[in-house]
Amino acid sequence: MTAIELETRYSAPNYAPLPVVLTRGEGAFLWDTAGRRYVDMMSAYSAASHGHAHPRILAALTAQAKRLAVPSRAYYSDRLGPFLEELCKLTGLDAALPMNTGAEAVETAIKAARRGGYRVKGIARDRAEIIVANGNFHGRTTTVTSFSTEPDYRDGFGPFTPGFRSVPFGDLAAVERAITRETAAVLVEPIQGEAGVIVPPEGFIAGLRRICDAHGVLLILDEVQSGLGRTGAWFAYEHEGIRPDGVILGKALGGGMLPVSAFVARREVMDVFTPGSHGSTFGGNPLAAAVALEALHVIRDEGLVERSRVLGAHMLERLRAIESPVLKAVRGRGLWAGAEIDPAIASAREACERLLEKGVLSKETHHTVVRLAPPLVIARADLDWALDRFEEVLHELDGTRHRARAA
Repeated sequence: MTAIELETRYSAPNYAPLPVVLTRGEGAFLWDTAGRRYVDMMSAYSAASHGHAHPRILAALTAQAKRLAVPSRAYYSDRLGPFLEELCKLTGLDAALPMNTGAEAVETAIKAARRGGYRVKGIARDRAEIIVANGNFHGRTTTVTSFSTEPDYRDGFGPFTPGFRSVPFGDLAAVERAITRETAAVLVEPIQGEAGVIVPPEGFIAGLRRICDAHGVLLILDEVQSGLGRTGAWFAYEHEGIRPDGVILGKALGGGMLPVSAFVARREVMDVFTPGSHGSTFGGNPLAAAVALEALHVIRDEGLVERSRVLGAHMLERLRAIESPVLKAVRGRGLWAGAEIDPAIASAREACERLLEKGVLSKETHHTVVRLAPPLVIARADLDWALDRFEEVLHELDGTRHRARAA
Protein backbone atom coordinates (compact mmCIF):
# COMPACT_ATOMS: atom_id res chain seq x y z
CA MET A 1 0.00 0.00 0.00
CA THR A 2 1.05 3.60 -0.55
CA ALA A 3 1.19 5.97 2.41
CA ILE A 4 -2.13 7.51 1.39
CA GLU A 5 -3.76 4.10 0.96
CA LEU A 6 -2.45 2.91 4.33
CA GLU A 7 -3.68 5.98 6.16
CA THR A 8 -7.04 5.81 4.42
CA ARG A 9 -7.36 2.11 5.29
CA TYR A 10 -6.66 2.44 9.01
CA SER A 11 -7.60 6.01 9.92
CA ALA A 12 -11.03 7.19 10.99
CA PRO A 13 -12.35 9.36 8.14
CA ASN A 14 -12.44 12.59 10.15
CA TYR A 15 -10.10 14.52 7.84
CA ALA A 16 -9.99 15.11 4.09
CA PRO A 17 -6.27 15.77 3.50
CA LEU A 18 -4.86 17.16 0.29
CA PRO A 19 -3.13 14.44 -1.77
CA VAL A 20 0.45 14.99 -0.64
CA VAL A 21 2.60 12.85 1.67
CA LEU A 22 4.91 15.01 3.77
CA THR A 23 8.10 13.64 5.25
CA ARG A 24 10.30 16.59 6.28
CA GLY A 25 10.13 20.24 7.23
CA GLU A 26 12.58 23.06 7.78
CA GLY A 27 11.79 26.72 8.33
CA ALA A 28 8.95 27.77 6.04
CA PHE A 29 9.33 24.71 3.78
CA LEU A 30 7.97 21.18 3.69
CA TRP A 31 9.07 18.25 1.52
CA ASP A 32 7.08 15.29 0.25
CA THR A 33 8.27 11.71 -0.10
CA ALA A 34 9.25 12.38 -3.73
CA GLY A 35 11.61 15.13 -2.60
CA ARG A 36 9.51 18.04 -3.85
CA ARG A 37 9.67 21.23 -1.78
CA TYR A 38 6.62 23.30 -0.85
CA VAL A 39 6.16 26.71 0.76
CA ASP A 40 4.07 26.23 3.89
CA MET A 41 1.26 28.79 3.93
CA MET A 42 -0.65 27.05 6.73
CA SER A 43 1.78 26.72 9.68
CA ALA A 44 -0.35 23.86 11.01
CA TYR A 45 -3.07 26.36 11.98
CA SER A 46 -0.37 28.50 13.71
CA ALA A 47 1.17 25.55 15.59
CA ALA A 48 4.27 25.92 13.40
CA SER A 49 4.56 29.71 13.68
CA HIS A 50 8.28 29.30 14.42
CA GLY A 51 8.72 27.27 11.24
CA HIS A 52 9.60 23.60 11.17
CA ALA A 53 12.50 22.12 13.12
CA HIS A 54 13.64 25.43 14.57
CA PRO A 55 17.20 24.68 15.73
CA ARG A 56 16.90 26.39 19.12
CA ILE A 57 13.59 24.74 19.97
CA LEU A 58 14.84 21.39 18.71
CA ALA A 59 17.93 21.74 20.93
CA ALA A 60 15.76 22.55 23.96
CA LEU A 61 13.57 19.54 23.22
CA THR A 62 16.53 17.19 22.87
CA ALA A 63 18.36 18.42 25.95
CA GLN A 64 15.28 18.22 28.18
CA ALA A 65 14.19 14.83 26.80
CA LYS A 66 17.56 13.43 27.84
CA ARG A 67 17.17 14.90 31.33
CA LEU A 68 13.52 14.48 32.38
CA ALA A 69 10.33 14.34 30.32
CA VAL A 70 7.15 13.37 32.22
CA PRO A 71 7.18 12.82 35.99
CA SER A 72 3.57 14.16 36.33
CA ARG A 73 2.45 17.12 38.43
CA ALA A 74 2.57 14.93 41.53
CA TYR A 75 5.98 16.57 42.05
CA TYR A 76 7.56 19.95 41.41
CA SER A 77 9.97 20.32 38.51
CA ASP A 78 12.70 22.85 37.78
CA ARG A 79 11.19 23.73 34.37
CA LEU A 80 7.55 24.59 35.04
CA GLY A 81 8.03 27.67 37.21
CA PRO A 82 10.19 29.63 34.73
CA PHE A 83 7.74 28.84 31.91
CA LEU A 84 4.69 30.00 33.86
CA GLU A 85 6.52 33.12 35.03
CA GLU A 86 7.27 34.06 31.41
CA LEU A 87 3.63 33.54 30.40
CA CYS A 88 2.42 35.78 33.20
CA LYS A 89 4.92 38.51 32.38
CA LEU A 90 3.97 38.48 28.70
CA THR A 91 0.22 38.59 29.29
CA GLY A 92 0.29 40.91 32.29
CA LEU A 93 -1.80 38.36 34.18
CA ASP A 94 -1.10 36.62 37.48
CA ALA A 95 -1.25 32.83 37.19
CA ALA A 96 -1.30 30.09 34.59
CA LEU A 97 -2.60 26.56 34.39
CA PRO A 98 -0.78 24.47 31.78
CA MET A 99 -2.52 21.86 29.66
CA ASN A 100 -1.81 20.08 26.37
CA THR A 101 -4.22 20.91 23.57
CA GLY A 102 -6.04 24.15 22.95
CA ALA A 103 -9.39 22.48 23.58
CA GLU A 104 -8.22 21.40 27.05
CA ALA A 105 -7.24 24.98 27.83
CA VAL A 106 -10.70 26.14 26.73
CA GLU A 107 -12.29 23.54 29.00
CA THR A 108 -10.08 24.83 31.82
CA ALA A 109 -11.29 28.38 31.23
CA ILE A 110 -14.92 27.23 31.23
CA LYS A 111 -14.45 25.42 34.55
CA ALA A 112 -12.75 28.47 36.08
CA ALA A 113 -15.53 30.78 34.89
CA ARG A 114 -18.30 28.53 36.19
CA ARG A 115 -16.75 27.88 39.59
CA GLY A 116 -15.96 31.57 39.95
CA GLY A 117 -19.54 32.40 39.04
CA TYR A 118 -20.80 30.23 41.89
CA ARG A 119 -18.19 30.93 44.54
CA VAL A 120 -17.38 34.57 43.84
CA LYS A 121 -20.37 36.07 42.04
CA GLY A 122 -23.03 34.02 43.83
CA ILE A 123 -24.80 32.54 40.83
CA ALA A 124 -27.25 29.80 41.78
CA ARG A 125 -25.87 26.28 41.56
CA ASP A 126 -25.71 24.86 38.03
CA ARG A 127 -27.22 28.02 36.54
CA ALA A 128 -24.05 29.76 35.28
CA GLU A 129 -24.05 30.90 31.66
CA ILE A 130 -21.22 31.82 29.35
CA ILE A 131 -21.83 34.09 26.36
CA VAL A 132 -20.14 32.94 23.14
CA ALA A 133 -20.20 34.09 19.52
CA ASN A 134 -21.86 32.63 16.45
CA GLY A 135 -19.28 31.07 14.16
CA ASN A 136 -16.97 30.25 17.05
CA PHE A 137 -14.40 27.50 17.04
CA HIS A 138 -12.94 26.57 20.42
CA GLY A 139 -12.17 22.89 19.93
CA ARG A 140 -13.81 19.51 19.46
CA THR A 141 -14.75 18.28 22.95
CA THR A 142 -18.38 17.53 23.71
CA THR A 143 -18.78 20.61 25.89
CA VAL A 144 -17.21 22.90 23.29
CA THR A 145 -19.23 21.29 20.51
CA SER A 146 -22.33 22.10 22.56
CA PHE A 147 -21.94 25.81 21.86
CA SER A 148 -20.73 25.57 18.29
CA THR A 149 -23.09 27.05 15.70
CA GLU A 150 -21.65 24.95 12.85
CA PRO A 151 -24.07 22.09 12.04
CA ASP A 152 -21.31 19.74 10.81
CA TYR A 153 -19.53 19.98 14.17
CA ARG A 154 -22.69 19.07 16.11
CA ASP A 155 -24.51 16.52 13.98
CA GLY A 156 -24.95 13.29 15.90
CA PHE A 157 -22.99 14.30 19.00
CA GLY A 158 -25.79 15.31 21.38
CA PRO A 159 -27.12 15.55 24.01
CA PHE A 160 -25.35 18.87 24.44
CA THR A 161 -24.08 20.63 27.52
CA PRO A 162 -26.27 23.56 28.62
CA GLY A 163 -25.05 26.87 29.97
CA PHE A 164 -24.06 28.79 26.83
CA ARG A 165 -25.74 31.68 25.05
CA SER A 166 -24.63 32.57 21.54
CA VAL A 167 -24.76 36.05 19.98
CA PRO A 168 -23.60 37.46 16.63
CA PHE A 169 -19.83 37.97 16.49
CA GLY A 170 -18.90 41.64 16.56
CA ASP A 171 -22.27 42.82 17.92
CA LEU A 172 -21.73 44.62 21.23
CA ALA A 173 -25.41 45.43 21.69
CA ALA A 174 -26.28 41.74 21.38
CA VAL A 175 -23.69 40.86 24.02
CA GLU A 176 -25.13 43.39 26.44
CA ARG A 177 -28.70 42.18 25.84
CA ALA A 178 -27.62 38.59 26.54
CA ILE A 179 -26.11 39.34 29.96
CA THR A 180 -28.18 38.30 32.96
CA ARG A 181 -27.52 37.75 36.67
CA GLU A 182 -26.44 34.23 35.71
CA THR A 183 -23.77 35.32 33.24
CA ALA A 184 -20.33 34.26 34.45
CA ALA A 185 -18.18 35.14 31.43
CA VAL A 186 -17.94 36.19 27.82
CA LEU A 187 -15.73 33.83 25.79
CA VAL A 188 -14.71 34.84 22.26
CA GLU A 189 -11.88 34.66 19.75
CA PRO A 190 -10.49 38.14 18.98
CA ILE A 191 -10.41 37.00 15.34
CA GLN A 192 -12.41 33.95 14.30
CA GLY A 193 -9.95 31.67 12.52
CA GLU A 194 -11.86 28.54 11.54
CA ALA A 195 -14.87 30.63 10.53
CA GLY A 196 -12.74 32.16 7.76
CA VAL A 197 -10.43 34.66 9.48
CA ILE A 198 -13.30 36.94 10.48
CA VAL A 199 -12.06 40.25 11.91
CA PRO A 200 -14.61 42.03 14.13
CA PRO A 201 -15.38 45.75 13.85
CA GLU A 202 -12.75 48.07 15.28
CA GLY A 203 -13.37 48.60 18.98
CA PHE A 204 -15.24 45.32 19.52
CA ILE A 205 -12.75 43.85 21.98
CA ALA A 206 -12.41 47.14 23.88
CA GLY A 207 -16.21 47.32 23.95
CA LEU A 208 -16.41 43.84 25.42
CA ARG A 209 -14.02 44.93 28.15
CA ARG A 210 -16.25 47.90 29.04
CA ILE A 211 -19.42 45.79 29.06
CA CYS A 212 -17.88 43.04 31.17
CA ASP A 213 -16.56 45.57 33.67
CA ALA A 214 -19.95 47.24 33.92
CA HIS A 215 -21.74 43.96 34.64
CA GLY A 216 -19.11 42.16 36.73
CA VAL A 217 -18.59 39.51 34.05
CA LEU A 218 -15.29 37.84 33.16
CA LEU A 219 -13.81 38.52 29.71
CA ILE A 220 -11.97 35.44 28.44
CA LEU A 221 -10.25 35.54 25.05
CA ASP A 222 -9.34 32.44 23.07
CA GLU A 223 -6.00 33.28 21.46
CA VAL A 224 -5.02 29.73 20.58
CA GLN A 225 -4.57 30.77 16.94
CA SER A 226 -4.32 34.55 17.17
CA GLY A 227 -1.81 34.72 20.02
CA LEU A 228 1.98 34.71 20.13
CA GLY A 229 2.64 37.05 17.24
CA ARG A 230 0.26 35.80 14.57
CA THR A 231 -1.57 39.14 14.21
CA GLY A 232 1.50 41.38 14.50
CA ALA A 233 1.20 41.75 18.28
CA TRP A 234 2.03 39.30 21.03
CA PHE A 235 -1.71 38.98 21.62
CA ALA A 236 -4.55 40.23 19.47
CA TYR A 237 -6.16 42.03 22.42
CA GLU A 238 -3.17 44.39 22.51
CA HIS A 239 -4.37 45.99 19.27
CA GLU A 240 -7.20 47.53 21.30
CA GLY A 241 -5.21 48.35 24.41
CA ILE A 242 -7.11 46.14 26.83
CA ARG A 243 -6.33 43.20 29.08
CA PRO A 244 -8.73 40.30 29.50
CA ASP A 245 -9.44 38.52 32.77
CA GLY A 246 -8.16 35.33 31.15
CA VAL A 247 -6.49 34.31 27.91
CA ILE A 248 -6.31 30.86 26.34
CA LEU A 249 -3.07 29.95 24.54
CA GLY A 250 -1.90 26.93 22.56
CA LYS A 251 -0.64 25.89 19.12
CA ALA A 252 2.49 28.10 18.68
CA LEU A 253 3.21 27.67 22.39
CA GLY A 254 4.60 24.23 21.53
CA GLY A 255 7.10 25.65 19.06
CA GLY A 256 5.96 23.27 16.34
CA MET A 257 7.24 20.34 18.41
CA LEU A 258 4.68 19.39 21.06
CA PRO A 259 1.07 20.08 22.05
CA VAL A 260 1.33 22.74 24.77
CA SER A 261 -1.47 25.01 25.97
CA ALA A 262 -2.33 27.16 28.95
CA PHE A 263 -5.06 29.20 30.54
CA VAL A 264 -3.58 32.41 31.98
CA ALA A 265 -5.72 34.64 34.19
CA ARG A 266 -6.00 37.06 37.05
CA ARG A 267 -5.26 35.56 40.46
CA GLU A 268 -8.89 35.78 41.61
CA VAL A 269 -9.98 33.79 38.56
CA MET A 270 -7.37 31.08 39.03
CA ASP A 271 -7.70 30.75 42.79
CA VAL A 272 -11.02 28.93 42.44
CA PHE A 273 -9.00 25.80 41.66
CA THR A 274 -7.96 23.57 44.54
CA PRO A 275 -5.82 20.41 44.62
CA GLY A 276 -7.72 17.66 42.84
CA SER A 277 -10.29 19.95 41.18
CA HIS A 278 -8.52 19.98 37.83
CA GLY A 279 -5.40 18.50 36.29
CA SER A 280 -3.69 16.58 33.52
CA THR A 281 -1.07 13.83 33.57
CA PHE A 282 0.91 15.49 30.78
CA GLY A 283 -0.04 19.13 31.40
CA GLY A 284 2.95 21.18 32.50
CA ASN A 285 5.46 18.36 32.14
CA PRO A 286 9.15 19.42 32.12
CA LEU A 287 9.61 18.58 28.43
CA ALA A 288 6.63 20.71 27.39
CA ALA A 289 7.67 23.53 29.72
CA ALA A 290 11.22 23.63 28.39
CA VAL A 291 10.06 23.64 24.77
CA ALA A 292 7.39 26.28 25.37
CA LEU A 293 9.75 28.58 27.26
CA GLU A 294 12.27 28.40 24.42
CA ALA A 295 9.46 29.00 21.91
CA LEU A 296 8.58 32.22 23.74
CA HIS A 297 12.23 33.28 23.84
CA VAL A 298 12.63 32.64 20.11
CA ILE A 299 9.66 34.89 19.33
CA ARG A 300 11.25 37.62 21.43
CA ASP A 301 14.86 37.20 20.29
CA GLU A 302 14.09 36.88 16.58
CA GLY A 303 11.60 39.74 16.51
CA LEU A 304 8.86 37.52 15.12
CA VAL A 305 6.04 39.76 16.35
CA GLU A 306 7.37 42.74 14.41
CA ARG A 307 8.15 40.48 11.47
CA SER A 308 4.53 39.35 11.44
CA ARG A 309 3.32 42.94 11.55
CA VAL A 310 5.50 44.11 8.66
CA LEU A 311 5.22 41.05 6.42
CA GLY A 312 1.54 40.73 7.26
CA ALA A 313 0.82 44.26 6.09
CA HIS A 314 2.70 43.46 2.88
CA MET A 315 0.77 40.21 2.36
CA LEU A 316 -2.62 41.81 2.90
CA GLU A 317 -1.74 44.71 0.60
CA ARG A 318 -0.74 42.31 -2.15
CA LEU A 319 -3.85 40.16 -1.73
CA ARG A 320 -6.18 43.16 -1.77
CA ALA A 321 -4.52 44.46 -4.93
CA ILE A 322 -5.42 41.31 -6.88
CA GLU A 323 -8.07 41.98 -9.48
CA SER A 324 -10.02 38.80 -10.05
CA PRO A 325 -13.73 37.97 -10.00
CA VAL A 326 -12.79 34.74 -8.24
CA LEU A 327 -11.63 36.64 -5.14
CA LYS A 328 -14.65 38.01 -3.26
CA ALA A 329 -12.92 39.37 -0.15
CA VAL A 330 -9.68 39.40 1.82
CA ARG A 331 -9.70 39.53 5.61
CA GLY A 332 -6.92 39.33 8.12
CA ARG A 333 -4.34 40.86 10.40
CA GLY A 334 -0.62 40.21 10.58
CA LEU A 335 0.51 37.05 8.79
CA TRP A 336 -3.01 35.66 8.85
CA ALA A 337 -5.41 36.09 5.96
CA GLY A 338 -8.58 34.53 4.70
CA ALA A 339 -9.12 34.80 0.96
CA GLU A 340 -12.77 34.23 0.13
CA ILE A 341 -13.44 32.45 -3.15
CA ASP A 342 -16.65 33.07 -5.09
CA PRO A 343 -18.46 29.71 -4.89
CA ALA A 344 -20.24 30.46 -8.15
CA ILE A 345 -16.86 30.19 -9.89
CA ALA A 346 -14.83 27.68 -7.89
CA SER A 347 -14.40 26.07 -4.48
CA ALA A 348 -11.67 26.91 -2.02
CA ARG A 349 -10.71 23.23 -2.11
CA GLU A 350 -10.07 23.48 -5.85
CA ALA A 351 -7.91 26.53 -5.26
CA CYS A 352 -5.87 24.68 -2.61
CA GLU A 353 -5.41 21.68 -4.90
CA ARG A 354 -4.09 23.95 -7.65
CA LEU A 355 -1.78 25.65 -5.16
CA LEU A 356 -0.49 22.23 -4.17
CA GLU A 357 0.37 21.49 -7.80
CA LYS A 358 2.38 24.72 -7.89
CA GLY A 359 4.31 23.99 -4.68
CA VAL A 360 2.27 25.92 -2.12
CA LEU A 361 0.48 24.30 0.83
CA SER A 362 -2.70 25.79 2.24
CA LYS A 363 -6.11 24.47 3.27
CA GLU A 364 -9.66 25.61 2.81
CA THR A 365 -12.23 26.29 5.49
CA HIS A 366 -16.02 26.32 5.08
CA HIS A 367 -15.60 25.48 1.37
CA THR A 368 -15.16 29.13 0.42
CA VAL A 369 -12.04 30.47 2.18
CA VAL A 370 -8.37 29.78 1.51
CA ARG A 371 -6.29 30.34 4.63
CA LEU A 372 -2.91 31.99 4.18
CA ALA A 373 -0.86 31.91 7.39
CA PRO A 374 2.83 31.14 6.78
CA PRO A 375 5.38 30.61 9.54
CA LEU A 376 6.44 33.92 11.04
CA VAL A 377 10.03 33.14 9.99
CA ILE A 378 9.21 33.12 6.27
CA ALA A 379 11.46 35.24 4.04
CA ARG A 380 9.76 38.02 2.12
CA ALA A 381 10.94 36.56 -1.20
CA ASP A 382 9.38 33.18 -0.37
CA LEU A 383 6.16 34.85 0.74
CA ASP A 384 6.00 36.79 -2.53
CA TRP A 385 6.64 33.61 -4.51
CA ALA A 386 3.71 31.90 -2.80
CA LEU A 387 1.46 34.92 -3.33
CA ASP A 388 2.42 34.95 -7.02
CA ARG A 389 1.29 31.34 -7.26
CA PHE A 390 -1.98 32.21 -5.53
CA GLU A 391 -2.65 34.97 -8.04
CA GLU A 392 -1.89 32.54 -10.87
CA VAL A 393 -4.42 30.09 -9.46
CA LEU A 394 -7.13 32.76 -9.33
CA HIS A 395 -6.53 33.65 -12.98
CA GLU A 396 -6.58 29.98 -13.95
CA LEU A 397 -9.88 29.42 -12.16
CA ASP A 398 -11.38 32.42 -13.92
CA GLY A 399 -10.10 31.10 -17.23
CA THR A 400 -11.65 27.71 -16.55
CA ARG A 401 -15.00 29.40 -15.94
CA HIS A 402 -14.80 31.28 -19.25
CA ARG A 403 -13.89 28.11 -21.14
CA ALA A 404 -16.77 26.24 -19.54
CA ARG A 405 -19.20 28.96 -20.57
CA ALA A 406 -17.87 28.97 -24.11
CA ALA A 407 -18.33 25.22 -24.36
